[in-house]
Amino acid sequence: MTFFEFTNLLQQQLRLPLPGEAAHQKMASAKRLQLQVQPNERTHRSAILILFYQHQDAFWLPLILRPKYDGVHAGQMAFPGGRFEKTDESLLRTALREAQEEIGIKATDVQILGVLSELFIPPSNFYVLPVVGKLAYKPDFYPDAREVERIFEVNLKEIMNEDIVGLTQIEVRGIQLDAPFYLIQDHKVWGATAMMLSELLTVIAQMSLR
Repeated sequence: MTFFEFTNLLQQQLRLPLPGEAAHQKMASAKRLQLQVQPNERTHRSAILILFYQHQDAFWLPLILRPKYDGVHAGQMAFPGGRFEKTDESLLRTALREAQEEIGIKATDVQILGVLSELFIPPSNFYVLPVVGKLAYKPDFYPDAREVERIFEVNLKEIMNEDIVGLTQIEVRGIQLDAPFYLIQDHKVWGATAMMLSELLTVIAQMSLR
């Protein structure tokens, strides 16, 4: 399948009903499933960008490693993205602006393919919209050192391999969590990022059955 065919099919699939919570729960921690915390009046809106591009006959997407700092998502693997600002005309713009700021891609070159289901992140009280896009070329990355410790270029085939899924115990602010994870380039991707990846992979699996 060519990159053009893949992204066209993905765009079509994203217009159909999304798997949403059913896909999220596959990679949700036991604590999250028990608590079932919901958004409230103080919840902030945000967006991340899942960006596909082609290089050497393979399809890729970038993940970032957050620096260690005094925050709930310090040192975690994530998609580029961040908080909605009043100057953003939409959450799509938020995803593009934040990705440009964090990893240096040219936002105006990104073609939006669609969105996944919004996901609530209780520890930071953010409601996140995953935006899916593509670039027609392999980008040069310029990470913002304040926001990004490292950028990982991830082959789509790598994350489609079920052997990278595992279960681990993670301590978050003194609380032990049983958390499913994807092992990507020797880093455990868990929490909201893993849940968004789970929905993306479910959508791609549905696409291949059409």
